[in-house]
Amino acid sequence: MDRENGRISINSENIFPIIKRWLYSDQDIFIRELVSNCMDAITKCRRLVSLGEIPAEEIDYRVDVTIDKDKGTIAFADNGIGMSADEVRTYINQVAFSSAAAFLEKYQEGEGQGIIGHFGMGFYSAFMAADKVEIETLSCVPDSVPVFWRCEGDTDYEMEDGTRSEHGTTVTLYLNEESKKYLTKYETLEVLDKYCAFLPYPIYLKDGSEKPDEEEKPINDVRPLWMRPASECTEEDYRDFYHKVFRDFNEPLFWVHLNADYPLRLQGILYFPKISHTAQTLEGTIKLYNSQVFVADNVQEVIPDYLMMLKGVVDCPDLPLNVSRSALQKDRDVARIPDFIARKVADRLISMEKNDREAYEKYWNDIRPFIEYGCLRDQKFYDRMREHLIFPLAGGGFTTLQDYLTKAIDAGHEKEVYYAQDGEAQAGYVSLYQKEGMQVLLMDIALDVPFMQFLEEKNEGVTFSRVDAKLPQKLKSEGEIDLSDQNALETAFRRAVGRDSLKVDLQPLREEEVPAVVQLDEEARRFQEMSVARGWSSGMEDFTLGQMRLCLNAASPVIRRIAELEREGKEQDELCRQIYDLARLSAGLMERKDMAEFLARSQRLLSHQLPEES
Repeated sequence: MDRENGRISINSENIFPIIKRWLYSDQDIFIRELVSNCMDAITKCRRLVSLGEIPAEEIDYRVDVTIDKDKGTIAFADNGIGMSADEVRTYINQVAFSSAAAFLEKYQEGEGQGIIGHFGMGFYSAFMAADKVEIETLSCVPDSVPVFWRCEGDTDYEMEDGTRSEHGTTVTLYLNEESKKYLTKYETLEVLDKYCAFLPYPIYLKDGSEKPDEEEKPINDVRPLWMRPASECTEEDYRDFYHKVFRDFNEPLFWVHLNADYPLRLQGILYFPKISHTAQTLEGTIKLYNSQVFVADNVQEVIPDYLMMLKGVVDCPDLPLNVSRSALQKDRDVARIPDFIARKVADRLISMEKNDREAYEKYWNDIRPFIEYGCLRDQKFYDRMREHLIFPLAGGGFTTLQDYLTKAIDAGHEKEVYYAQDGEAQAGYVSLYQKEGMQVLLMDIALDVPFMQFLEEKNEGVTFSRVDAKLPQKLKSEGEIDLSDQNALETAFRRAVGRDSLKVDLQPLREEEVPAVVQLDEEARRFQEMSVARGWSSGMEDFTLGQMRLCLNAASPVIRRIAELEREGKEQDELCRQIYDLARLSAGLMERKDMAEFLARSQRLLSHQLPEES
């Protein structure tokens, strides 16, 4: 073939600035695109061999990425289908004519479906990093002539006979100054590991300035775990894959292996990591792949937002990506993927709850934020999980909402659910309920407050009340209350506390050892918590004090003694204030500014109880 000079067929003279600046979001994408083209070339070659269109041969298909610091080049070589001169004119000299699309149109079935992308545009990503690009290629069709092609970053090219002796293609980039960093093996390996770690044919990274490695190893895993049937994967395989991909030295709790053919082909693995209950740690990482090529992390169009707390990989070869493979195009089938993934996650959780309740309870506190958030965000997810939600009990163990409500009928508080937010700080209240055979849930994470409100909306008549919101009738004992005592105690406590508006009740409780408890209306307290969460803390202290009610236990010997003390005496004032502060402390309402005075008063009261020295 005589040397051919020409101009690349495009619609704009400014195509290269557009490619360099706008087509791809990250400069390192050119490595992903050129390696992907190599993979496509091998896939096509194998397909033609299987159809008998070219002679069968024994060959180890591979991709070689070679950097040469002296020449300032990085080369991408494959031993795949290669190109004839006419194919170079069609697929290279006409920008955006996709050889992958043309190949798929001709070969609809089989291995051709594994082709990754748009060669026409993917190849030109090379000009993001190079001042000059050369191609050496030889078609796998017998008696083909090798072709050499060169372009120096404008629309002019040169093409002539080449020297390649084996079928395949080598694309060599003469890197520009901005891209010289890719001449270091470490930098290029990092990019390959990011985008190409699981491509289907072995990739070898070489440094032309170094001696060849006698025991060369591919940098990628050609058959990643998600591509294997779940029956072939061991627990050790899943854990090793998790550590390798996410570089997380913690052990995952468990996982879900995804495999679907409809509405789109999809495979993957989702891991439930061990997470804390703080909002800062609820962000996971789900990597999206397209035919084993990494696309992006946490793509919202594919992954429901509440699943973003998980870690995992999802590979969907049929995703309708834009030409740069950096974003999804709108598609009706894509919109159905999140529901499929959510359903498979719910199925895994339900199966565990039914078949391994012990493990389900063991993991519950770790997966509870994810499940509650999922129920709040997705009605379908809640509908699947509602019969399998469990709740920790103060003091240990778990119950379902239905089991709790069934026992509540016998305990005399039908549809009233009692809970504690801090099992230790509210232990005194919890004890009052437990002594009367009443269960108390432990709702101690941030999502519990909106989740309880959500459950109240979904379960007619059911209400959640914190243990200090109101005293159930079952905690009270029968007996007459002396109104004069009530009036006297109300006056004494208001004087001691220094609040004439303090709400004081006198009621006999079954538990005589508790002198007083603080009650804060459930609705008022939720409003207070919501206000603080939204930054409306100004004035909340006065609001809380205005809503708080001090319930004095008429059955307590201490309260009876206070009523008998000389009125307006110092001893009575100190005891009243101490009981008030103890009740606030037990409810978690003690203010820091009052703590020093409380401690000093406690020491004084203790010293009064010691016998005098003889």
